[in-house]
Amino acid sequence: MLLACVFWLATPYARAQSELIATAAVGSFATLPVGEALVWLEENHVENPKGFHEKALLTLDRAYRTGDAQLTAEAHRVLMRWHAYHVPFTIDSIYHHGEIAIRLFKQVDDQERLAATSGQLAFEYVDANQQERAEALVFDAIKIYEDLENRQGLGNAYEQLSSIFLAQGEPELSIKYGLQALDISGEAQDYQNVSETWLVLLLAYTEAEQWQKAIHAGDKCIETIDLHGLDDDFNLARAYGYRGDAHAMLENYAQSLEDNVNSYAIVEAKIGAARPAAKTYRSGIGRAHYLMENYAEAIPHYEAAIEGYVEMGQGSQLKMEKIYNEVADCYFQVGNYHQAYLSQGRAYGVFDTMMQNKVTNLQSEALVKYESGKKDQAIEEQATLIAQKDRIQLLGIGLISLLLLFLGSLFYTLQRNKRTSTALRAKNAENELLLKEIHHRVKNNLQTVSSLLSLQSESISDKQALDAVQESKNRVLSMALLHQKLYQGESLAAVEMRDYFETIGKAIIASFGERAKDISLRVEMNDVELDIDTAVPVGLITNELVTNSIKHAFARNQKGEIVITLGQETDGLLTLNVADNGTFAPSDYPSKQGGGFGTLLVRLLTTQLGGKLERETVGGTSTVIRFPLQVKSAA
Repeated sequence: MLLACVFWLATPYARAQSELIATAAVGSFATLPVGEALVWLEENHVENPKGFHEKALLTLDRAYRTGDAQLTAEAHRVLMRWHAYHVPFTIDSIYHHGEIAIRLFKQVDDQERLAATSGQLAFEYVDANQQERAEALVFDAIKIYEDLENRQGLGNAYEQLSSIFLAQGEPELSIKYGLQALDISGEAQDYQNVSETWLVLLLAYTEAEQWQKAIHAGDKCIETIDLHGLDDDFNLARAYGYRGDAHAMLENYAQSLEDNVNSYAIVEAKIGAARPAAKTYRSGIGRAHYLMENYAEAIPHYEAAIEGYVEMGQGSQLKMEKIYNEVADCYFQVGNYHQAYLSQGRAYGVFDTMMQNKVTNLQSEALVKYESGKKDQAIEEQATLIAQKDRIQLLGIGLISLLLLFLGSLFYTLQRNKRTSTALRAKNAENELLLKEIHHRVKNNLQTVSSLLSLQSESISDKQALDAVQESKNRVLSMALLHQKLYQGESLAAVEMRDYFETIGKAIIASFGERAKDISLRVEMNDVELDIDTAVPVGLITNELVTNSIKHAFARNQKGEIVITLGQETDGLLTLNVADNGTFAPSDYPSKQGGGFGTLLVRLLTTQLGGKLERETVGGTSTVIRFPLQVKSAA
């Protein structure tokens, strides 16, 4: 029924009829077939003609009377979208209609509509900070599209998931799912969703402070819209504006100015310069001039943007504080101290307004009634207070010039300190990135050495030589893993040893193949972090002791267990214990005399740590090394 109605609306006669429907009274609307009424509501829920809500509720009632679950679900869906777009009441109305629509689409097994409605409703749950429900709905949509092999719908769902994680302040996850959306939508040739996904990625890379990638995402968004002739002027304007912000963070101020000028030009051509929304796009132009220290040129753009935000009822929002502060600095730099003072006052006013709103919202009904009963007394007190304020204001006029001078000096100092702090943070981030790259390259080089040893071992027939090469390979891998943990971890100064022991122990067991298939590893310890100078010898010691246990403590096909522990005792010493429950007498365990290269290496590394080595052979073999915690002085 709905498909027939869509075809009906595609004809010129139908479009004329649609215009008549828009102007028809609610009573006349009731004579339309329910399917045709739903199609008209879907076409007009954004424009919201007069009487739309009444017609939608009437159609919902008629759909229920038909007993057709499909029509009823469509009626709830269109009401959900209308409430979401216009928010005439509380947002609970969105969830009410959306959840019923989802239940009914499940009932009639309309998987396409179910997936689309789930994705749309997920965005509304994000706004209400109900993240779990939002994610569940999007993942439901993804599963449906995968089952239906609908690549276009799947790409849209991943783009929605990317937007949700961006709204949650998780740019890394937003980037992950955004890249998946690009691949899928590109294959489906859904270039509209490709452009929208690039726009989300632009914001996600900006949030993650990956400025070059943000600029690249902006380039691709603009390129996609232009190349495929998409009618998407507002996303094109946003792409230019957001890309301009990224250029500004890289101090490419001229390019930032050019992008923001292009952004405003698109919006101006689309809706005209007088519209408040168009004026707000001039804030980017003003900021670019401000960063280029073209203060006089920045002022008219800032003022136009402020005017637009005020006309839209957003003049007191928190984001306006930054604009007011920057325009105040512009006025100060050009010597207009009076306007600088007024603009700074507007910035303070934003904060004051927010605090006053909070206080107002906390007023109880009992307090309001009490104040009403005392209104005469309150009026007299208010009049007295106003008179006192007038006198204070007159006395303060003589101090304004000194106050302006003080505020100007303070503002300049704060701005200078802010720029210095920004530069230091950028330098620290650069150094951290370089250090991670160093650890990454060291790890890669060590893995190359390990690969060379593996290649060499293929041409060795002598068992002792082959074992020696394998042990050398394990030693190299133990050091490579340490550098990998450093550049992957949150701290570049220390390695978390519990995870390291589990990873290297399993790798050593795996390297022995069938010989160690019945040997298991257990790590019993709390999280312990060691600096790299301590972690390297501890890692090598552990490698040798685990290798020795596998080689000498267990007979072939004998089940066994190796236990590794590391902790700090009450005397401050660190204790490393590698134990096995094997029954064979070890021939190469660390001892005070004799032993092979592995034993010598363990003794030398223990000495390097300033520690002592002990060994017990009750119920297996346990090697204990106690050594002091190394304390590094700040460099």
